[in-house]
Amino acid sequence: MGALKYDDCEYKRREPEQDLLHKVLVEHLETFLDRAGNEEFGLPRYVENELRDFVKCGVLAHGFVRVRCNDCGKSMAVGFSCKGRGFCPSCTGRRMADTSARLVDDVFPPGVPVRQWVLSLPIQVRYRLAYDNRLLSDVLAVFLRVVRGWYKKKGREAGINESKGGSVTFAQRFGSALNLNPHFHSLALDGVFNSKSNVFHEAPSVQDADVKEIVEVTARRVVRLLQRRGVLENEYDELAEEEPILAGMTSASIMGLVSTGDRAGRRVRRVLSDPSDAVRTGPLCYASSGFSLHAATRIEGGNKAGLERLCNYVARPPLAQGSLQKLSAEEYAFKLKTPWSDGTTHLILSPMELIEKLAALVPPPRANLVRYHGVLAPNAKGREEIVPKKPDEDELRKSRGKSKNRLLWAALLKRTFRLDMETCPHCGGKMRIVAAITCAFSIKKYLDGVGESSEIPVLKPARPPPQTEFDYDFAN
Repeated sequence: MGALKYDDCEYKRREPEQDLLHKVLVEHLETFLDRAGNEEFGLPRYVENELRDFVKCGVLAHGFVRVRCNDCGKSMAVGFSCKGRGFCPSCTGRRMADTSARLVDDVFPPGVPVRQWVLSLPIQVRYRLAYDNRLLSDVLAVFLRVVRGWYKKKGREAGINESKGGSVTFAQRFGSALNLNPHFHSLALDGVFNSKSNVFHEAPSVQDADVKEIVEVTARRVVRLLQRRGVLENEYDELAEEEPILAGMTSASIMGLVSTGDRAGRRVRRVLSDPSDAVRTGPLCYASSGFSLHAATRIEGGNKAGLERLCNYVARPPLAQGSLQKLSAEEYAFKLKTPWSDGTTHLILSPMELIEKLAALVPPPRANLVRYHGVLAPNAKGREEIVPKKPDEDELRKSRGKSKNRLLWAALLKRTFRLDMETCPHCGGKMRIVAAITCAFSIKKYLDGVGESSEIPVLKPARPPPQTEFDYDFAN
């Protein structure tokens, strides 16, 4: 099947078998799993499944949906996705675009400014937050109460005694170096609604002193929360007891170390001092005892395109297409988004180290990565009077099908890349889904008929560890 050409763009099915990351996992995944576990312990099932499912993502030989033109009969195949939440560039990229579109169209009130509050957390507590979803939620609640309190205070100063605000928070798990780094990107309405009239009032400009106060109060309250929970004093490690292999990878990823192989590092120690006075690290950016707050990004009301770009940024995948480069059979270079202060532009990783970093980024099951608070929460009182009105049923059916929240694949491509996948590029007829092909015999028959590969990528068997000691007989 050739590329589908449009006025300014061209659609071409992605070929995951040619992707460098796909090749790394095909070649080394079984070896990684074999070395990471033993008869008693291994990686959690959900982590192993996501790694294995990534190898199948988009591969036509594992099944596909067939799309056909009603008029000229031209057809194309679209492979099934793995729907991974951890690192798959395709699936996390689709989720990014879909979530951003939903937030802009259905959640954020039109004409209301939005400010981004980014809270980074001390290294000493990231290990626990990486797997303790309840503690992560409680830490986020402490932070948002402080921010919401600042907005309410500014509302009272403007004469609004009863006010309400809202925010959408992304709990990001990764840093710029593919390291595990739980932190929060909170997109908050930059002002408050009058609870009686539902009229929005913008907050005054945020000053350095405001950011300094918010991060200091947040640091004090979070430390008290951790002390009450016994997180700072308790030596018991639940993750290490239940999943020791993942615990080692988690702590190593947070510290920028390696947990397996000859370069294995030690487990992170959890020690946290009392918060100190915040130090200014940039415009509207302060740090206090490992807590860092950045509030310099603001989207003006009505800037819908700018808001969608910001949503795309905070919902972005940890691994972008083209960021990985092969140097040799045992060395890969990961390109940093921005160079570090010491001039570092790339990280050199072995295949085992790369897969280890990916495994640590897979979120636990039922861990919500996007949280809605205040008036933007799903069941908030008066929400329907503030958020944008949804289109009528006919319009929703065209762009979202049976779902009222997720855009259809064709609608998302049209919105993101301006590609009209519902119109045949050859004759202008209507393209429609005719079948979902899952039978192995039918898959092979169709792919062989159109000249596509029907060969299923087979994972290479595990290789034995390198021999470090040799038996020499010096007697002879």
